[in-house]
Amino acid sequence: MRAAREAFDAKTNLSVEEAVKLIKTAASAKFDETLEIAMNLGVDPKHADQMVRGVVTLPNGTGKTVRVAVFARGAKADEAKAAGADIVGAEDLMESIQAGKIDFDRCIATPDMMPLVGRLGKILGPRNLMPNPKVGTVTMDVAAAVGNAKGGEVQFKVEKAGVIHAGVGKLSFAEEKLAENIRAFVGAVSRAKPTGAKGSYLRKVSLSSTMGPGVSVDLASATGN
Repeated sequence: MRAAREAFDAKTNLSVEEAVKLIKTAASAKFDETLEIAMNLGVDPKHADQMVRGVVTLPNGTGKTVRVAVFARGAKADEAKAAGADIVGAEDLMESIQAGKIDFDRCIATPDMMPLVGRLGKILGPRNLMPNPKVGTVTMDVAAAVGNAKGGEVQFKVEKAGVIHAGVGKLSFAEEKLAENIRAFVGAVSRAKPTGAKGSYLRKVSLSSTMGPGVSVDLASATGN
């Protein structure tokens, strides 16, 4: 870690490609680390008109196995299972979650199931697992939602301090594929600029590996301008 920090010293505002290369070269963990992005935005999410939330499908996927739970009944439940959902249910799934069993990374629901799912708000909400029509997880097209979740789709939501965090691939990915993912993610956050945002919206973009130090990236390079 000390060697990695020394390699990163005095290096700021690198191009996306330079930052990715530096992070990949410095990585020393014994597992395939995730490349993580942090974006500082000029918003105050306490105001509804400054909330930033959305979803993006990374062109080269995330490299992560995503477990998907679906709240659905009847034909829609069958559709979800056929699409590869890991857990499908209704009251039984609700009871399992209430008992503390949350072994999934994404939760999808058909609209008619939302009164049931709404009872789980205090459990799913803080974990950013609550289905929401704005990011396509409350839908009748459960097959497409399951496919997107397993195919590289990343949800993002600004935190209290105006920061968005996400994983944008694995360090085992080729440098150019990571660069494509980074620019796709930054582009999606840029397009999600809320109406209430004043002044500078994108303030800082940083990259790091799961176990490594971070480095700031030139905004023009990150946005592809």
